[in-house]
Amino acid sequence: MNYCENPFVYHRRKTREVKVGNVGIGGDNPIRVQSMITCDTMDTEASIQQTIELADTGCEIVRITAPTVKDARNLENIVHGLRERGCDVPIVADIHFKPEAAMEAAKWVEKVRINPGNYADSKKFVIREYSDEQYTAELNRIRERFSPLVDLCMKRGIAMRIGTNHGSLSDRILNRYGDTPLGMVESALEFARIARDLDYHDFVFSMKASNPKIMIAAYRLLVARLDQLGPDWNYPLHLGVTEAGEGEDARIKSAIGIGSLLADGIGDTVRVSLTEDSPHEIPVAKALIENIKKTPNAQLRKLSRAGSSTLNAQLSFDPFSYQRRATETLVVAGIGDPGQRVKLGGGELIRVVVRQTTFDKIAHKIDRMGDYKPEIVYESAAIREVDPRDDSAVAKINSESTPQLVTVRDDIDLRVIAAFRLLAAKLQARHPILLKDILRRAATQNDEIGMTNDERSPNDRMTKRGAGFVIPSSLDIRHSSFLNTLLTASTNIGSLLCDGIGNAILVQGEEAPGQALRLSYNILQAAGSRIFKTDYVACPSCGRTLFNLQTTTAKIKAATSHLKGVKIAIMGCIVNGPGEMADADFGYVGGAPGKVNLYVGKTAVKFNIPEAEAVDRLQDLIREHGKWVEPAPQKVAMADA
Repeated sequence: MNYCENPFVYHRRKTREVKVGNVGIGGDNPIRVQSMITCDTMDTEASIQQTIELADTGCEIVRITAPTVKDARNLENIVHGLRERGCDVPIVADIHFKPEAAMEAAKWVEKVRINPGNYADSKKFVIREYSDEQYTAELNRIRERFSPLVDLCMKRGIAMRIGTNHGSLSDRILNRYGDTPLGMVESALEFARIARDLDYHDFVFSMKASNPKIMIAAYRLLVARLDQLGPDWNYPLHLGVTEAGEGEDARIKSAIGIGSLLADGIGDTVRVSLTEDSPHEIPVAKALIENIKKTPNAQLRKLSRAGSSTLNAQLSFDPFSYQRRATETLVVAGIGDPGQRVKLGGGELIRVVVRQTTFDKIAHKIDRMGDYKPEIVYESAAIREVDPRDDSAVAKINSESTPQLVTVRDDIDLRVIAAFRLLAAKLQARHPILLKDILRRAATQNDEIGMTNDERSPNDRMTKRGAGFVIPSSLDIRHSSFLNTLLTASTNIGSLLCDGIGNAILVQGEEAPGQALRLSYNILQAAGSRIFKTDYVACPSCGRTLFNLQTTTAKIKAATSHLKGVKIAIMGCIVNGPGEMADADFGYVGGAPGKVNLYVGKTAVKFNIPEAEAVDRLQDLIREHGKWVEPAPQKVAMADA
């Protein structure tokens, strides 16, 4: 199965157009940016104001949750208020669990999002075997509940998103396909077949997960399956990493998942999900899209011509399931006392490499750098540089009897992902590979990705606007520049790590050593390639949220950020909570207003804890399960050289 036209040359996937109000998704339209408001849907004025603020920031489609029929009915007032104020941004109703709410919402909005895992389906984590007859009976029941919504959408001429979430697959799907990308795809296709049987085609798909590896595999598998089903299954795709969290970690995780798919030509609309005020999502999404558009058309034509020969090879990895590229282990000169050696390749940790000039700036404080220490100096590791299109150079390395650490030469005219995929395809698997974020040095890093200069840290100065979001009040060019570097490095290195390629990484697009090293380790963490700190899965806020996600996440991080390797999920409600916590150690989930339920894995073990006590009780739960350690005395913070 093929998931893209050529994994070495960019071609955007061709789809049909689906209209959402006055905005077209897919077809010849640009990749669209969307987001979601965070206030209570019953607060009409706040909903209107937040929607307008998102539209003013560049958001092209706005989603609003409708958890009940009452909320869905109030969408009429919200949409009416928006149109009265001259805001024509299309509104999407977000539906979970209640077909009745979907039917009401569809009267007022331009698009309805339904989740196949919980729309007229059950999720009780029940283990049972379904006979073919029982499975068919379940599908017939779903058809009966889903068909009226399809009929109404057709009658009103509105669109739909069939949005699968890894964290909310139904028991029926889980029991037949498992908690897998295949299960995610089949869940969506079941609903799509019902829509198509009714001759309804104005829908898009999504395959969202908090784990970038799972998300990437699911979207690739979906595209391959749609291609198999026929040319008229060319529906647009909505991209997003769900529960990405906040700050740098969330931007890195989003860039790995979304950026890697965009780089393969997959995706027609994007939502970056941050546990922050929603306007912060828009510049990140725009920047990821600009990254794809940055290569000049002339260069794309040149690379496309080359694709028929030098840029055509058998992939070294299975694009639909993760497996780390198998190499032999080798030993290189490490950093530290004379004679120290570092192992890489095989089953060893993926190592962090720096240039000699970077090391010289920080050599005096290596012992104070904590978890962000460099491990190898590039110039001391006998690294072999090669243009992967040079078959004779690659053959020479392959002929050597001992494994070599190999990387792509700087300053070649290939996209980073394509260059390293090509290297992995031609290089014998026994040779480890060093990944780079860019193929030129920091002085020209801004050429690698198109960036708008309006993205800011959530900690920068803000101003309040009424009942709306907190909006950035000024511009910080330096932070914009670093975000540029962060998204480029995360997309390029993170994508390759999720392909199973890479035994060491070098971030050379950032000159500040401290930031470059922190970015290196955080990319490894977000890709699930090397866990060195606490891992958080935190959902973005919405009208379903039962506590303040931003302040709660900050409290939980303050209490637990020293627990290396522990994964904690922070969920505002139960829509995706239990499922997304399937691979988390502990979960903190809104159960009712002011009340919190605590989970171990996907099992609720403590119920209705007052919010004021919940963080302390979470710490107690971690202690009970033997994963608590006392925080070490605070070390002197490392400043960037």
